[in-house]
Amino acid sequence: MTLTLEHFLTVAALLFCLGLVIALSKRNAVGMLMGIELMLNAVNLTLIAFSRFGSGGGAVAGHAFTAFVITVAAAEAAVALALAVSVYRSRQTVEVDQLDLLKL
Repeated sequence: MTLTLEHFLTVAALLFCLGLVIALSKRNAVGMLMGIELMLNAVNLTLIAFSRFGSGGGAVAGHAFTAFVITVAAAEAAVALALAVSVYRSRQTVEVDQLDLLKL
């Protein structure tokens, strides 16, 4: 059995849906970040699959976009975790529904 583009797209869609469910259902900020990371990894899988199975010279472009997405995801995770630590130090919680820092 050979793996086709449809196999990769199916796995990526399932991974994206799982990440979306996790990001929308978690109250914890760290859990939401993990869901967002799963969604970004699904996009990476899709980009690599299209660059592998696509016709033409766009294989390098898919890898370049994936490297860019990984870089953005790493920066997003670093900033978001720094914000979560800062909020935890001031409020003693990272529960999203209990954060009301912008209220007067």
